[in-house]
Amino acid sequence: MKMFSIIRFAAAIVLAGAFLTFGSMAEEPAFQRVLFLGNSITKHGPKEDIGWTGNWGMAASSEERDYVHLVTAGLSTYAKSPCETMVQNIAGFERNYATYNLKSQLEDAREFQPDLVILAIGENVPKLDSDEAKADFESSVLTLLNGLKRASDPVIIVRSSFWANEAKDGVLRKVCEEVDGIFVSIDELDSDESNFARAERDFSHKGVAAHPGDKGMKAIADAILAAVPTKQSKADE
Repeated sequence: MKMFSIIRFAAAIVLAGAFLTFGSMAEEPAFQRVLFLGNSITKHGPKEDIGWTGNWGMAASSEERDYVHLVTAGLSTYAKSPCETMVQNIAGFERNYATYNLKSQLEDAREFQPDLVILAIGENVPKLDSDEAKADFESSVLTLLNGLKRASDPVIIVRSSFWANEAKDGVLRKVCEEVDGIFVSIDELDSDESNFARAERDFSHKGVAAHPGDKGMKAIADAILAAVPTKQSKADE
């Protein structure tokens, strides 16, 4: 009987160890490398002729108040250490998506091997006034996201435009679904004047003033953070 008890006890330890190992493997880690792809709302360097002196998301009042830094701070809740980020302005892709060289221009992004990609584009895309234009934009965005998926299979979040546009946002939503991403709609934000930077302070350039201010940036960040998969475990749990 003693020998049987010892064997049973040993088996229980092995099973417990296997369970813990499986549980550890099943638990998804917090995001470690986050890639932000966007336009001036994501990041814009100083440009004296329009009165913009920052080097962060236009037109937040400070770096830590743009949506990129707010999202990064929010993601740190789930990480044992701050996540590594890469922030790229791809306004050139928006304006010239049909001819943009994704292979060369996004090489650094692919090599970064992100486990989370946040795509925030649309505002600079020319008017999609034909089925052909919509199809070309769809194909280009799909190529962009599929390239990133092949490189590191990240979670993909696609945000609709701050300046809501049914045609552009419709294409972005469709592509997001095609790559099994998470679509975040912020199309109601531009209906609230208080979300614009011009509602918070004076700007000499109307284009800068039309960007989200601190309130608008926070609203964008909150919407993105709310969409991040909730199955992640907090570092202290």
